[in-house]
Amino acid sequence: MKVVAYSINPFEKEFLIRANQKKHDITLISNALSLETTPYAKGKDAVLVFTNDDVSEDVINKLADLGVKYIGTRSKGTDHIDKKVAEKRGIKLANVPVYSPQAIAEHTVALALALSRNLVKANANIHDFDFRLDDLMGFNFSGKTVGLIGMGQIGIATASIFKSMGCHVIGYDANIHEKHDHVPLTSLNELLAESDIISLHAPLTDETKHIINKLTIRQMKPNVMLINTSRGGLINTADVLNALESGKIGYLGLDVYEFEKGLFFEDHENDKKRDALLDKLISYPNVLVTPHQAFLTAESLQEIANQTIKNLDLWQEEKCVGNACIGNNKCQEKEVPEKIIQDNFNHLP
Repeated sequence: MKVVAYSINPFEKEFLIRANQKKHDITLISNALSLETTPYAKGKDAVLVFTNDDVSEDVINKLADLGVKYIGTRSKGTDHIDKKVAEKRGIKLANVPVYSPQAIAEHTVALALALSRNLVKANANIHDFDFRLDDLMGFNFSGKTVGLIGMGQIGIATASIFKSMGCHVIGYDANIHEKHDHVPLTSLNELLAESDIISLHAPLTDETKHIINKLTIRQMKPNVMLINTSRGGLINTADVLNALESGKIGYLGLDVYEFEKGLFFEDHENDKKRDALLDKLISYPNVLVTPHQAFLTAESLQEIANQTIKNLDLWQEEKCVGNACIGNNKCQEKEVPEKIIQDNFNHLP
């Protein structure tokens, strides 16, 4: 199969090459997919994309006009793809349904711990040879209530770590109504009111966009810690900034940002004009932002590469890829009930 992979980072190459084993003719390019870069897909059967690529209606139509039949995303989330247009143009889609939930969970807890113990400030002080303990007092996690919004595999993995630290963990998931084996489920209102730490692990949909806003923030405890390693659009960033200024939110850890497209995964150090909202956020000492790196472990990258190549393998055999199928694909490898496929996508981070 002839393939072009967009937005390839240097750290991905060896993993994709190792997984491919020269089975497919893959052109790896660092350019992001956009209307202007669609010509790279001419003569290709498939394109591989990443979360910040433009896979909107106009781009998909152009790819279809160029003869592209498949789009695979090297991510679990699919909110960056216009799935209805792809279905209309007969383009099959696939994602990476599972890749090391532990990697995301561990980064979530790392953000929370770094914030709680003021590690960023402590490290900066040490580099200035300032060894005072002023303004470094933190808090114990043991005994605190952690609320997880989104109880898919990443939510469960995150719950396991927090529970091992002595936390009382509760969860909310709009798509899970039965009793959960690992974490007691509550209403969103109860979770917001009871949690000392709130962590987001839900997909970005019309229903979950800005689930954290001025109204839901009002229901939270004073000085609450908010962590987001899922999708930036779950948070109304302007409302969160106001809550930081008022002290309602005491700690904020973000691995994703509402307006990260065209910003994250690139070097903007020398930009004359910076994103004003993000610039304001990172000026706060109780805010820690990382550049969408929660997935970035060797184990995750290999799993992503392996599944991405598997998707190409099965497409080449004119088969679907089980739970990785998106939309109206009919799985010839193994029939998967529609509910299972839907459940899988209900829990994308």
